[in-house]
Amino acid sequence: MEVLHTYKSPNFTARRGGHATPSMIIIHYTDMKTGQEALERLCDPASEVSAHYVIEEDGRLFQLVDDDKRAWHAGASEWQGESDINSASIGIELVNPGHTWGYRAFPDVQIEVLIDLCRELMGKYDIPLNRILGHSDVAPGRKIDPGELFPWKQLRGALSSD
Repeated sequence: MEVLHTYKSPNFTARRGGHATPSMIIIHYTDMKTGQEALERLCDPASEVSAHYVIEEDGRLFQLVDDDKRAWHAGASEWQGESDINSASIGIELVNPGHTWGYRAFPDVQIEVLIDLCRELMGKYDIPLNRILGHSDVAPGRKIDPGELFPWKQLRGALSSD
């Protein structure tokens, strides 16, 4: 799995609250017309948003923020008593126009790269399968991504067979 470092986001801080390493993975969709627009926004200091990784529809994988840093992807969110999801997690953006611009199924190659990346992160940081979540899980009522077309069964099936 090749990780591209073509783009770097300035939108990050140190992890807080005793989170030296991530303990969860949050999956998003970009909700923008193109992957290029999403990469530019996630790397724009004025946007004050970022993610650790972006996976293009063609399977290209970009790392924008180092894993040991706190990317700004979850916003106001909570999971099982944890309220600083950004400090506790790795944020992965899947390029998809989302519900705003014509939501569509995620290409197989994009999901295959996501599975490989999650597998690697789970092993590296001892992240359990039940802590791979959607943005909608940690910000219910506020966020709907990755949405109803996201293949949770495929992801969990692939990762639980390891």
